[in-house]
Amino acid sequence: MGRVYLARSEGGRTVAVKTVHDGFAQNREFRLRFAQEVAAARRVGGKWTAPVLDADTEGSAPWVATGYIPGPDLHEVVARSHGPLPPASVLALANGLAHALSAIHGAGVIHRDLKPSNILVTADGPRVVDFGIARTLETPVDGL
Repeated sequence: MGRVYLARSEGGRTVAVKTVHDGFAQNREFRLRFAQEVAAARRVGGKWTAPVLDADTEGSAPWVATGYIPGPDLHEVVARSHGPLPPASVLALANGLAHALSAIHGAGVIHRDLKPSNILVTADGPRVVDFGIARTLETPVDGL
């Protein structure tokens, strides 16, 4: 659907820039979903996610820049690098994820795709990323 680049802002901050492939950029529904993803991530912001720094969801080549979060995703940590986590690490991870979900839900957003590859493991706790299919609590859901 797109590419993510590691970049630096003019001020020297390390950022992740997600761009949309041309074919998807021409699809009206995809652009709407991308704009909703950016809006949901902006709404959450804060400590437990990657903050949105800037975005252009209306231009000919839509993009979003977020703060870069150094660290592997949870899938990488468990499946490839370290295997099952020790109990103390699992408790710390669960505590951090509870805080993250509380902040996300407190901002009126439901992530809808929480999985190990969408959880970055950092020195200061987990970060939840990828709000591509998130819904705000005001967004009607089919049949509800």
